[in-house]
Amino acid sequence: MQTGGGGNTLSESEIVEAALRVVRQDGVEKLSMRRLSRELGVSPMAPYYYVADKRELLDLVATAALTGVRKPPPEFGTWQMRLRDLIDQIDEKLRKHPGLGDVLIEQMLGKQLDLIAAVMEILFDAGFDERNVLSAYATIHTYLFGRSKVNPRDRSALVDRALPEAVERAIKHLADLRGKYSYDFSMDVLIAGLEAQLVRQRDSTV
Repeated sequence: MQTGGGGNTLSESEIVEAALRVVRQDGVEKLSMRRLSRELGVSPMAPYYYVADKRELLDLVATAALTGVRKPPPEFGTWQMRLRDLIDQIDEKLRKHPGLGDVLIEQMLGKQLDLIAAVMEILFDAGFDERNVLSAYATIHTYLFGRSKVNPRDRSALVDRALPEAVERAIKHLADLRGKYSYDFSMDVLIAGLEAQLVRQRDSTV
């Protein structure tokens, strides 16, 4: 904990939570040092005492919010079990910090290379070749960090309009998209799909 130039005392957790509030309310593109200072109620220069610019701020947010995620060791179980456990850990952080997914889409090739490597190492251990490891990671990344775009909080577009019958029948379960049922369903599909791709890869090399 340190004191900013404006006489305000801030902690790293306060900065991280304030940044995530801005992302949650306005989107990651609207996050700036000036916007952060307003959210924190400090002078425009105060945040610069802790971070140099937006890129460093995003690094701080991503690193702090993902603290505690650990790659399961080989003795944990099968590659499917290890992959699911690792993704479950990340999902828990995403649920705890709304808006984090948007930050991570921007930051995963910055300070989060260890996390990318953890996923890829499990995939290599499973037997995927280099090309398929990259494609598998991209699929996992897209689901984990981009799925909030499929279920926006603003659902006004669905109000007071006629919907196609298929949409009308399914849309009553829209709330499930933010819950455990949809997450488990998606993970079952994702891992089953990876298993099928691994079989296809092996068959193509026989």
